[in-house]
Amino acid sequence: MFHTVLVANRGEIAVRVIRTLRELGVRSVAVFSDADAGARHVTEADVAVRLGPARALDSYLNIERVLAAAAATGAQAVHPGYGFLAENPVFAQACADAGVVFVGPSARVVELMGNKIAAKRTVAAAGVPVVPGRVEPGMSDADLVAASTEIGYPVLVKPAAGGGGKGMRLVREPAALAEALRSARREAAASFGDDTLFVERFVDTPRHIEVQILADTHGNVIHLGERECSLQRRHQKIVEEAPSVLLDAATRARIGGAAVDVAAAVGYVGAGTVEFVVGTDRPDEFFFMEMNTRLQVEHPVTELVTGVDLVAEQLRVAAGEPLRITQDEVRLTGHAVEARVYAEDPARGFLPTGGDVLVLREPTGAGVRTDSGLRAGTEVAATYDPMLAKIVAWAPDRAGALARLDAALAGTTLLGVTTNIGFLRRLIGHPDTRSGRLDTGLVERHLEALTDPAGHALPGEPTADDALEVFGLVGAVGMVPTGSVVDPWDVPSGWRLGERAWSRWSVAAPGGAGGSPAREVAVQRAADGRLLVRLDGGGPRAAELDWLPAPTPGQPADALVTVDGRTRRWQVAASGSTIWVGADGFTWALAERRAESGADAAAGEHSGEARSPMPGTVVDVRAAPGDVVEPGAPLVVVEAMKMEHTVVAAVAGQVKDVLVRVGDSVALDALLAVVEPAPDGTADEAADSGPPRL
Repeated sequence: MFHTVLVANRGEIAVRVIRTLRELGVRSVAVFSDADAGARHVTEADVAVRLGPARALDSYLNIERVLAAAAATGAQAVHPGYGFLAENPVFAQACADAGVVFVGPSARVVELMGNKIAAKRTVAAAGVPVVPGRVEPGMSDADLVAASTEIGYPVLVKPAAGGGGKGMRLVREPAALAEALRSARREAAASFGDDTLFVERFVDTPRHIEVQILADTHGNVIHLGERECSLQRRHQKIVEEAPSVLLDAATRARIGGAAVDVAAAVGYVGAGTVEFVVGTDRPDEFFFMEMNTRLQVEHPVTELVTGVDLVAEQLRVAAGEPLRITQDEVRLTGHAVEARVYAEDPARGFLPTGGDVLVLREPTGAGVRTDSGLRAGTEVAATYDPMLAKIVAWAPDRAGALARLDAALAGTTLLGVTTNIGFLRRLIGHPDTRSGRLDTGLVERHLEALTDPAGHALPGEPTADDALEVFGLVGAVGMVPTGSVVDPWDVPSGWRLGERAWSRWSVAAPGGAGGSPAREVAVQRAADGRLLVRLDGGGPRAAELDWLPAPTPGQPADALVTVDGRTRRWQVAASGSTIWVGADGFTWALAERRAESGADAAAGEHSGEARSPMPGTVVDVRAAPGDVVEPGAPLVVVEAMKMEHTVVAAVAGQVKDVLVRVGDSVALDALLAVVEPAPDGTADEAADSGPPRL
C-alpha cells in the first residue's frame, strides 16, 4: 500500500477519501484554492497544499500545480475523486509521466470511454446493446439536424465528452433543436473543453440503471450489483438507491454480466460504473449509455448493501493488489437510499444559492451515513458545484430505508444557505417513489407539487405561516436592544403606559428580482405574560416560546414554539438583517420589509429591468442596445455552480442598455440589461424598481 496519497478534489468527496486513507494508515494530502483555505477537507488531511486562486482553471484543474503538490509532499499516488480531473486522460497520462500512480484506469481507457461516441462503438462491437442514434465524430449542426430527423423525435443531444448531465438536452420538436445545439455546445465546451455532440433516441419513460464494477491488474473483473438512479431533474441525479426494485434476479445477472463484458473489452482497471437505460414497460431490455471511469457520487449505496469500501479497493488495485473477493462472494444485503443536498432554491426554479453556514447539524444513528464537506462557518459560494452533502440510509428493506432517510433529512439543520432538503423529503415521500414506480421524468411531471407545499405537503410539514409566526415571536421575545441605555419604547414587547400594544412586522423573504409580496406578523404579550400571534390581520392565536437553553446574544439557538396547542422545535439564527428559522429539514430566510418598499412586488414583473436571479458569471450576451425584443426574448446567460440560466425580457420594447460583458461576475439581483417598454401600455409605471430593502 502507498504511504502518501494526494486527493485532487474538494468538498464531500475529498473528506470521504481522506476518511478511508486514515483507516488504512495512509498519509493524506489535500489541495485547495484560495476559496477553500479554511475548508473541512483541508483541516482533516494530514498535509494541505495551496494550488492557487478560486477559479478552478487556476487551481483544481491546473495539472502542473497538482503534480507539483504531489512531488513536494512525496505523494506516491493521486486520487482524483469525481469531477475536475477525474476523467481527464491528459491528467492520467501526466501522472504516469511524473511517476505518480493515478488511482483509476489508464489514460487510454479514460480517453476511450470518456468519448461517448468511441465508447458506444467499442461497446457495440463487444455485443452489448446500445441506444439507437448517430454517433459519428465531428458532426456539424447540420449533421445533427439531419440525424435527428432520421432518428425521429424526441431525441437526446449529448456531449461526446464528460458526464453528469452537463450539456445534455432533450428536444421534443424540430423548432427547438437549433437553440438546444447552441446551448449544449457552449455548456460542453465550458465543462469538458470539448463541444463535440451526438444524438440518440430518447427512450420513453426510461429508467436509469447503472452497475458498479471492479477490475484489477491481474485480469479479474466483477460487478457489485446495480443502482437505480431514475429520480433526476435536468439529467442530474437527485436520489439513488441499491438495489433497483425493477430488476429480477435473472435480469440483474444479465445486466451485471454486460457491465463486466464492457470493462473486459477495454482492459479496464479500478472502480467504474457502466450505465444503462431500461424501458419501464420492458424491464428485461436494456441499452448501454456510457461508462464513467471513476468513482460515482452515489457509490455509498453500493457500499452499504455490499459491505465493500470502494475507495479502499481502488487504492489496493492501484497498488497492484488483486481483488479480495470473487463474483460468487458478492452479496446484496438490505436496501440503501441516498439523497443529494444541493445549495439551490427549489421554489425559485432550483437556482443556485450561497451564503455562510450559520448552523449545521448532520444526522447520525443506526443505518444513517452522511458524506459532507460542510461545517459551521463554511462559506458556500457560486464558484464550484452546488452539491454540499449526501445523506444515506440503510435498512433491511426498501420501505425501512426510505423511512430512515426521511427521518435523517428531517433531523438535518442547515441555516444560512437555502437548500433542497425540504424538496428531498417531499420527493421520497411521493406515492410513486414509495411504490417504486420510477422513471427519469417523474420529478418533472410532479415538479409543481413537489415545490409547492399546497400541492404535496407532508403530514405535519411546517409551513411558511409557521415560520412567520416564529419570526414574530422571536422578534417580540428574543430581540432586546443592547447598550448602556435602553429606551423601553424601543423594546419590541408591546410595552406601553396603558394596555400592551401589538408589535408588528412587515416581512418578506429576501432576494429574488423584484422581491416577494410582504406579509404582516403581529405579536402581543398580555399583562399575565401570555403571548398572542396574528398573521395578515387575522384572528389572534395563543402562542408560547421557550428557548432551549436561553440564547446567547448573537448566537444561534433552539426554541420550542407552541401555537394553538401544537409544539414544534425550531432552530433560529441571525445574519445581518435576516432571521433564519428552520424545523424538520425546512428553512426560511425572513427579514423585515420597510414601509417604503411595501408596494406590490408583482408589479416589478412588468419592469424593463433584467436582473440576475443568482450570483454567478456571465457566459453569453444575447442582446445589444437598440435590439427590438418581445417578452421572453433571451438577453443574458448567467452561469453559477455549473448551471446556466437565461435571463429574458419581461416586456416588449427596445433594449436601452446592456450593463455586462461575457466573463463578468454578477451578484444576486444585479442589473444586467434595461429594456425600454414599448409605448403600448404593457409596462406598469407603478412597478417597484428593485428588490426589497432589508
